[in-house]
This record gives sequence, C-alpha cells and structure tokens, in this order.
Amino acid sequence: MNNNQLTNLLQSLLIIMGVVLVALVIILVIILLKRRNKNNNHKKDEAVKKESKDTQASQYNKQSVFDFMEFDKIEDNMIIQKEGFKYLMVIECQGINYDLMSGLEKVSVEQGFIQFLNTLRHSIQIYTQTRTVNLGSSLNNYKEKVESIKRKLEQMNARYDEILHSREHINPLEVQRLQYEIVKQKNLYDYGVDIVNTTEKMSLNRNILRKYYYIVVPYYAEDITSGKYDKEEIKGLAFSELYTNCQSMIQSLGACNINSKILNSRELAELLYVAYNRDESESYELEKAIRSGYNELYTTSPDVLDKKMKELDELINERAKVLANSVIRDVVIETKKEREVKQKEKQIDNLVDETAKNMIYESEARLGTELAEKSINKINKKQEEKEEKANEEETKKIRRATGRK
Repeated sequence: MNNNQLTNLLQSLLIIMGVVLVALVIILVIILLKRRNKNNNHKKDEAVKKESKDTQASQYNKQSVFDFMEFDKIEDNMIIQKEGFKYLMVIECQGINYDLMSGLEKVSVEQGFIQFLNTLRHSIQIYTQTRTVNLGSSLNNYKEKVESIKRKLEQMNARYDEILHSREHINPLEVQRLQYEIVKQKNLYDYGVDIVNTTEKMSLNRNILRKYYYIVVPYYAEDITSGKYDKEEIKGLAFSELYTNCQSMIQSLGACNINSKILNSRELAELLYVAYNRDESESYELEKAIRSGYNELYTTSPDVLDKKMKELDELINERAKVLANSVIRDVVIETKKEREVKQKEKQIDNLVDETAKNMIYESEARLGTELAEKSINKINKKQEEKEEKANEEETKKIRRATGRK
C-alpha cells in the first residue's frame, strides 16, 4: 500500500467519525429538548390542577354541603329531600329478646311479623344504628338529685337541733317522727351516692354500646296523580299519607310485642347527627353541639364593655341576694325574740305562780305534806280569782263595745 492509498483511507475514516459525531450531537440535542418539553408540560399540569383545586375551594358553599348530606331540611317530623319531591318519616322500634321466649311466644312473634309484611303496600328501609351510651348527662342529673337530697337532710338536721335546744315544750311524737324522717332521708342519700360511685366506676374506660332500630318510610311527590298543588299542599299530603302508613305499621308491630313510635323533628336531627358524626357524637352530644353554635356558619364575640356590664350586673345581684338574706335572717331572729318577750310578759303572773308551786314541791319534805298542800291550794285559789276577774273585765269590754248594759 503506497502513501496515497493510506492517506485516502485515513481521510475516509475521519469523515465517517465526523458524521457519527454529528449524529450523536443531534440525538443528544433531541433528547434534551424532549426532556425540557416534558418538564414544561408537567409544570403546566400542576398549575392547572392547582388552579382547579382553588376554583373548587372557591365554589365550596352551603349548597354543596346540602348535596353531600342528601337532605334539604327537617320539618314537621319529616326529612325532606330533593327540594320537596321526596319525604321520609322514621319509626323507632324497641328490640325484643327472641331467644329467651317460649315456643308459643316465638310463634306469636313470627305470625305478627308475617302480618306486618302482608300489610306493606310500599317500600320501606330497615336501618340499625349503634351508639355509644354517654353516661355523663345521666350522672350529672343523678348528682343534682343527690345534692337536693343532701340539702333536704341538712335542713331536717337543723330543724331537729332547733327543736332539741328550744325552751318550748317538746312533743315526743314530733321528735320521734322527725328522727324517722332523718334516718329515711340519710339512707336515701347514702343509696344515691353509692349508685353514682358505682356507675362512674362501671363507665370508666369502657364503651357501653346500644343498638337502635328504625324503619324508614318514604313518600314521593310524583305519587300525587290528580290536581296541581303547590309545595305546602304537597307537604301536607305527604305528612298525612306518611302518618297514616306509620300508624298502621305501629299497630302491626304491636302484634309482635314490639313497641314503636314516630320520631319527632328533634329526634330526627339526633339520628342524622349521629349518622354523619359517628366519632364526635360519642363525646359530644347533639344538645351540646347546638348550644356551642355548631349549626351556625360563623360566630361573633360580644363587645368587651357589654361583657363587663353583664359581669357587674351578676356581681350586684349576688351581693344583693346575700345582703337580703342576712337582713331577713336578723329580722326573723329579732321578731322571734320580741314575740317570746311579749308572750312572757303576758304570762308573767302564771309563770310566777307555777314557779312558786315548783318551789313548794321541792321543799315539801322540809315543810311537810299538809303545809305544802295548803300553800299550793291557796295559790290555785288566787289563780282562779285572777281568771274570774279577767273574764269579768273581758265581758265588760265586750258589753261596752256592743252597747249593752
């Protein structure tokens, strides 16, 4: 191979390598452009998604909440759906213990249930709801009753001490009756305290579950075939039809020894509240939620000066109540003392005579029985003379007042 051939071969190799290098550069540029376009498209998709989310959030309103809840409102013991085209009335049924029944009782229940099914002329839905029993409100009610029993027991003890320390004549029967009432009230108080403590221990860290059984009865406005009615008239017809059907079902269920009733509007609200807030309803009941303003779209705080004015009014009322009770108590004590003094002044002569008799009785052993009896008889004679004289004076006053001689 001469030099010219070698030169041509090297030139050909260089040309081929240059072409390959150019092709590789072009491929690399194409890959980079595709990757950049892919990143740009991803960013655009993210921006579009974010914009759509913001749009959805801005469009989240009261109407979308009602769409989610699948009912419009609760009115006249009915759940109204689909803008008044569907109405629901709910029957709550008490459970029966079928397994503990005798054979005849089971047959009776089965026959009654067959009769119930035969009376159905429209579709129904059976709904079971399990709730956690919240004993907080019940325990608070028990505690209030126990406190009232305790206050009554304290009043009876104070009355008993007042009778024992009074200087008036003590009636043994009254004291015995009061002692019996105190013992009875104390036993009742101890029993109530024991119930509260036992219930608190039982409910500590335990979930007490209870099942509720419901029958949901629907009514559709499209079932009205004759005439044109407005919404109020349709609602009235729906209520009449649902109420009649529900009462018929209640009577049929009565043959199965099942007690049932139609839920009112508040009970329907509680049913839906538990259904939509299963976790919160265990610790936060419907009444507390309503009092806390959970049914409001927003809350506002009262003015600071108004709050201060309210606190001052409460403070004034509290102090006035304490002052009034204190003054009344002092006046009652003073009046009682004045009454006792006046009564003693009126009876001073009799008290003197009775005290003298007691002194003679105590000195009977020293004076002798005969002398003591004569002295007591003389005092009795003086008392009779005083009473006769007082009666004569009273008769004279009456005659002068009536104009008689």
